[in-house]
Amino acid sequence: MSSTIEPAMTEPSVKVETRRQPMPPRERLEAMFDVKDLDAIYGSKPAVKGVNMEIYKNLVTAIIGPSGCGKSTYLRCFNRMNDLIPGFRQEGVIRYQDTDISGSNIDPVAVRRNIGMVFQRPNPFPKSIYDNVAWGCRVLGMKDNMDERVERALTQAALFDEVKDRLKASGLSLSGGQQQRLCIARAIAVEPDVVLMDEPASALDPIATQAIEQLMHQLKSQYTFVIVTHNMQQAARVADMTAFFSISRGAEGERWGELVEYDATEKIFTAPGDKRTEDYVTGRFG
Repeated sequence: MSSTIEPAMTEPSVKVETRRQPMPPRERLEAMFDVKDLDAIYGSKPAVKGVNMEIYKNLVTAIIGPSGCGKSTYLRCFNRMNDLIPGFRQEGVIRYQDTDISGSNIDPVAVRRNIGMVFQRPNPFPKSIYDNVAWGCRVLGMKDNMDERVERALTQAALFDEVKDRLKASGLSLSGGQQQRLCIARAIAVEPDVVLMDEPASALDPIATQAIEQLMHQLKSQYTFVIVTHNMQQAARVADMTAFFSISRGAEGERWGELVEYDATEKIFTAPGDKRTEDYVTGRFG
């Protein structure tokens, strides 16, 4: 980010939550991911190009930007979910704790063991509440102390007290907000380092949305969260760091997403260093 660009003078349209403890300087933060020159490509069409950024341990990092800028594609690069899409390829490096997880010699299943994901819409399995949470543990051979694992994950997801008397009931019998918390419990039951969230509250009502946001605040001491959101108010409420992506266009009409600015959330929303970020967060485009 260039220091020659004047800070935004426009009154921000999004209120940033006041944090109880100031975030440490970036040089004191521990990088969980180090992304270098990342391109994500479907066939011959790039979705994102040239991304460089570090994502820090035990923080909530939000990815914002207009539709079509490659936010979800970028998020899925962190746990190799894009590998499941025919014709997808990526170039560049994603280092996770000093290991390049984008390499062909890396087992994507092993990556997903450490980097879980919660999707836009709740997707509980047609199984009991208990079996939903236990599923990943069983697949990975983590079969000891299963009752304790399930209870701990449901407690961390602030759901145990609501379902402790009906663990054999179908996960599909829960409300939408409860189903999404069940999916969070399923993701954290295998004790990952990172939880990716792709618009996790977009299908939820305000009360359920607040519950999901509170969970991120409560759990970030144990997990690193990376969240894609179209809701700038949500990013301002939950995120420590925010990355703004926008759409670039080539000479022949080609479009791709690019990282415009990445900084502490307060700075992104109150004094961005790039005019494109200012225009987006103040509602002038996007």
